[in-house]
Amino acid sequence: MDLSVIIPAFNEREALPGLVAEIDSACSGLGLEWETIVVDDGSTDGTFDCVAELAEGNHRLGVIRLRRNFGKSAALAAGFDVTRGAKVITIDGDGQDDPADIPRLLEALESDSDLVSGWKSDRQDPFTRRIASKIFNWFTARVTGVKLHDMNCGFKAYRGECARSIEVYGEMHRFLPAFAAQQGWRVSEIPVNHRPRLHGSSRFGLERYRRGALDLLTVAFLGRYRNRPLHLFGLLGIGLGFLGFVICLYLSIIWIGGEPIGSRPLLFLGVLMIVVGVQLFSLGLIGQMLVAGRRAGVSEERALIEKVVSPAIDPGLDLSRLEEAGTGR
Repeated sequence: MDLSVIIPAFNEREALPGLVAEIDSACSGLGLEWETIVVDDGSTDGTFDCVAELAEGNHRLGVIRLRRNFGKSAALAAGFDVTRGAKVITIDGDGQDDPADIPRLLEALESDSDLVSGWKSDRQDPFTRRIASKIFNWFTARVTGVKLHDMNCGFKAYRGECARSIEVYGEMHRFLPAFAAQQGWRVSEIPVNHRPRLHGSSRFGLERYRRGALDLLTVAFLGRYRNRPLHLFGLLGIGLGFLGFVICLYLSIIWIGGEPIGSRPLLFLGVLMIVVGVQLFSLGLIGQMLVAGRRAGVSEERALIEKVVSPAIDPGLDLSRLEEAGTGR
């Protein structure tokens, strides 16, 4: 299978027939074997029945139904799990993304990229949503180091191995390019057409940006300290412990000089900082032990290998497992 198109959908019954037809039209001229997979995220408007009926007359169309509304991340994860395509396109089910841009995304994917994210440069959404998105993307780019204009655009193209290597959970779909970049995949961006919403209603709310801020902290922590938690907690622990030691040393000097210190708040602050510093350092050590235990059971290095040139390696080595991890490019 050359291409898999994944559509996460929640209550998009009216938009999906036209969107599926547009995808078929856009892909038919590519000379590729493709499939379209609609993931019904617990819709209550008959989305599943609508797509199932469409699938009866379209052998390229499939539909997955989740048991309830788990969210976009779960829908994408389910879609990635069943994809067979060497390339994967994700597109929202509301019809605002234009499937005519699929060839451009695939072309950009061939230009030395593993993930190409769409950029809704002329976004057809209310002013408040556009402003909130600009602020979110500006802040996210600086925290993660992935300089994209539209991190959360649902219209993306992936190499198949890239899509299937990213663990999507919670509400982390907003940060898929950041997760991909952290794993060493090459990420780029191109402008895409964005259309006004004609069917249904947007589920946009400021609450998701508040949740997104907390998720962003998770992304930043996992990206920088997932395999070295001691570098974070140990540094904080040593810093606090040192400041507490300096405070207690100062109080000890003036106590030797005859000044009472038993009732001074500074004494309690110094002792507290030493105790918290030791706890943070211990937490870092425990985290490092957990990382070591996990890496002893599963070799993560296989997922980091891009290519193996066999003649350049000792012929006595077993290459079968390494070659499985290569991208073949």
